[in-house]
Amino acid sequence: MSQPLASAWGWRHRGAGRAVHVEHTPEFQATTSQVCGLYPFTAGSGTPTAGTPVGRHQLWGEVVCLDPLAWLRAGLVTNPGMFVLGQPGTGKSTLVKRLVTGAVATGTTPIILGDTKPDYTMLVEYLNGQVIRVGRGLDSINPLDAGPLAAVLHSLTGAEANTRRWEVRSRRLSLLMALATLIREARITNAEEVVLGRAIDLLDDRLDHEPTIPDVLHVLEQGTDELRAASRADTDTAYRQQTRDLIFTLDLLLTGSLAGVFDSTTTKPLDLDAPAISVDISRIRAAGDKLLTAAMLCTWAYAFGMVDASAALADLHRGPRRSYLGVMDELWRALRGAPGLVEHADALTRLNRAKGMASIMITHSLADLDALATEEDRAKARGFAERAAITVLAGLPPRELTRIHQITPLTGPEQRLVTSWSAPDSWQPGSRHPGRGKYLIKTGERLGIPVELSLVGPEAELYDTDQAVRGNS
Repeated sequence: MSQPLASAWGWRHRGAGRAVHVEHTPEFQATTSQVCGLYPFTAGSGTPTAGTPVGRHQLWGEVVCLDPLAWLRAGLVTNPGMFVLGQPGTGKSTLVKRLVTGAVATGTTPIILGDTKPDYTMLVEYLNGQVIRVGRGLDSINPLDAGPLAAVLHSLTGAEANTRRWEVRSRRLSLLMALATLIREARITNAEEVVLGRAIDLLDDRLDHEPTIPDVLHVLEQGTDELRAASRADTDTAYRQQTRDLIFTLDLLLTGSLAGVFDSTTTKPLDLDAPAISVDISRIRAAGDKLLTAAMLCTWAYAFGMVDASAALADLHRGPRRSYLGVMDELWRALRGAPGLVEHADALTRLNRAKGMASIMITHSLADLDALATEEDRAKARGFAERAAITVLAGLPPRELTRIHQITPLTGPEQRLVTSWSAPDSWQPGSRHPGRGKYLIKTGERLGIPVELSLVGPEAELYDTDQAVRGNS
């Protein structure tokens, strides 16, 4: 026969210790190091504390911090590359803007490498940064501009001078090839690449200022002995025949759909002392995808060149050592313009020697990269995601996660969690998207960190990318 149990207040008869009031048990908080011997149910979240706070762990409630450079310095990752994937409206830009704000607070200079909407202009202005508005009648960028390094090259000697000059030459040649490929919608030939490189060398020797695309066209049209020798042409007629297509291609850069944007000197150089920099190319968007692609490529080349120049000056003890965060939004737009552009974009980023620069690449889906013209381009574009040490996933459908799993391993629960953020569960107007502000942070084979971001203070207005859609409402 089982014995009866007393209630929480004790037995009701005299002397049984009945209490008319039971106080709550005292609660104490401590770190996992202090209470690791207690049992049961003591667990730590294991979330990183290096970097910018981006929200709380969805399971443990602990603060999660993220910063590619901070994680690299802490040994959490092997390179400061970050790839962000998510459906429109899930908050990709919001997360990146939080990282931009945190970078400014910690002394890193964010550079928005081509703001197409623009999403970042208001934030950069709020942070007292520099905004360069590129377009016809606005600011212009010389994509062949070597920046502050140009003034130093003439004072260098020996191996150091040769190394720096070859870096500048490689950047200029890579960008000219990319622009020519974009205009022609086909790759330029090996012979044309040789002639183009020799033309850059001649201008570097002759000019006392930074060369421009009109300068390159002019020296090609002159057909000097050096260029004829580079083209392996015995006569002037043979040279003209070999360079005819290349000259017409460069002429289209100056007179065609790209005219008036990248054919003059830089009017507003990047201010590397600014807390943040944004190159706003939204005014170009109405002119079509070809001009927008050219603007993004030129912006990338110019900005990477400026950062590389800053690092070179620091190596020469002629400037401070800086760190940078490059944001490459709408990545797919710059890659789909013509076959071969992925190779040139890859060359531009790989040539960046500035060890203190992190990069964030943002796109909607890996399917955007599958729209590229050739399988070679698609494979190289997937390499952007494969090389990134940090992958951040916002709301995505199951078919997309299956493909991402081939690059970044995802467990079954992780896939189901990200899928649950991909579509609203209600048709009611004004309902919140279930994936807004929710992200899964993945690094290699580690389990992902599910985090939810909450906006504070003026962030709700500064990070808002839907103002144009809502209008005055």
